[in-house]
Amino acid sequence: MNELNLFERINKGLDEVRPFLNEDGGDVTFVKVTSDFDLVLRFEGACRTCEVNQMTLKNGIEESIKKHAPEIKSIKSI
Repeated sequence: MNELNLFERINKGLDEVRPFLNEDGGDVTFVKVTSDFDLVLRFEGACRTCEVNQMTLKNGIEESIKKHAPEIKSIKSI
């Protein structure tokens, strides 16, 4: 899996959680990775106003992304 570039591996992690977000009318969009390997994402649709989106970020999205891209240090949403 390391042969894939970072962007592809991040998207692979996002693709694992997207079906669950889509099921509730939401989604998440890749925004950027900083030079310090901090990942910035944007919640879309119903996820933007969901009261538990930060829990989803930590317990679902972060776990999935770090499985595919362990060099990512932190993940935050804007």
